[in-house]
Amino acid sequence: MLVSGLLCVLCACGGFGVSDVTGTGNGTRGTSGNICPLLLVSFDGFRADYLDKYPFPNLRKFFSDGLLVDHLTNVFITKTFPNHYSLATGLYAESHGILASQMYDPETKKKFSLSNDSDPFWWNEATPIWVSVQNSGYKTAAAMWPGTDVRIQNSTPTHFFKYNPHVTFQERLGNLTKWMIEDSSVKFSILYWEEPDRTGHISGPENKAAMTTALKEVDDNIGILMDRLKQAELWEKINVIIVSDHGMAQCSQDRLIRLDSCLDPHNYTIVDLTPVAAILPLSDPIKVYNALSKCNSHMKAYMKELIPEELHYKHNQRIQPIILVADEGWTIVQNGTLPRLGDHGYLNSLRSMHPLMAAHGPAFRKGYKISSINSVDVYPLMCHLLGIPAMPNNGSFNAVRCALVGESCLDVAVVVGIVIGVLLVLTTLTCMFRLMKSSSSSSSRPFARLELQEDDDDPLLE
Repeated sequence: MLVSGLLCVLCACGGFGVSDVTGTGNGTRGTSGNICPLLLVSFDGFRADYLDKYPFPNLRKFFSDGLLVDHLTNVFITKTFPNHYSLATGLYAESHGILASQMYDPETKKKFSLSNDSDPFWWNEATPIWVSVQNSGYKTAAAMWPGTDVRIQNSTPTHFFKYNPHVTFQERLGNLTKWMIEDSSVKFSILYWEEPDRTGHISGPENKAAMTTALKEVDDNIGILMDRLKQAELWEKINVIIVSDHGMAQCSQDRLIRLDSCLDPHNYTIVDLTPVAAILPLSDPIKVYNALSKCNSHMKAYMKELIPEELHYKHNQRIQPIILVADEGWTIVQNGTLPRLGDHGYLNSLRSMHPLMAAHGPAFRKGYKISSINSVDVYPLMCHLLGIPAMPNNGSFNAVRCALVGESCLDVAVVVGIVIGVLLVLTTLTCMFRLMKSSSSSSSRPFARLELQEDDDDPLLE
């Protein structure tokens, strides 16, 4: 009876997984009428601990009625393009192929840069969420998000801008809300804004005056976002996720690593420079590696095949034969001076590289807080909110399940493990009890038999 009851509990717990979108993607398609629109907004370079150091009245108002994730563990390298594509695909950089700001493909000899990023070749190793949304029968809208002006998988968002940094936040937002109001089948919208990344690079994150101005502008834009959605009568009907791609570290002229002081420049080509340098050897790779590995104690050199697995940054042909990783706050140059006072791209284990996340809308619990999730977890969350199948990805919906209204916080795998463990313990105790009982019974039977024989013999003696 007890075992049967536990099996019933196990079956009930299994029911918590019905709406799960796992790493391999099991999203459930909804109809246009019952899917809330979703807006994803990125403020580039919003370091998570800025929230502890500066006032954000509008941002705090936004997440006080929704969700705050203290910090996201983003993907390596902690650069803008790799991390924005990870948010959109749920994949590590080695899997989606956008590995850095500058890339070289050894097979095709093609080159990628921030000003030369429109060839679909670089993007087609993954399927971003806006393509999946359209494949599910809905429409999408985009404002300057990296990759949204490229024909990825032979598709662009339904509505989009060609990238232009001079278009204001208000213009970007205004066009998105216009498209959403005019066409209810626009279910997914995505917006990118360059600050506070721009100011962080120019002035450094430790420049209190400059960062105060830049972050006030960011908070003002969040206020504009909320006001605009309310004016459009979308505020109570739309799920909004605010994210960033990376943080920012302070750099210094006193923390430079000059490669030419360690190796003649005729021996190598630099594909991408700092703080993660991609090196293409022009002479003996081992000789180049040995020279660079001894170059500076604040820089670690890796042959491609020896890059640590936890970085998820070795299984792609676009990763160069040698990778150099600078310590936090150190800058790799070939032979020049400090290019900027703030930078990112360092190890994704560093808290200074972590961005934040906040969300608001009918799907999210009010005043809910999560300490940390991985940035790749945002993708399965979005697929769940939109009711679309997720493509294979490295994220986990279970990491964010608790933040949603109507979702259980129980991890199905944990519950199953507990129930199985209890069943094993009960089975073991039951077997031990039966063995002890059997042993007790068998040891008493000879005496009982002797007594019976004694009783039976008595009449014969008479």
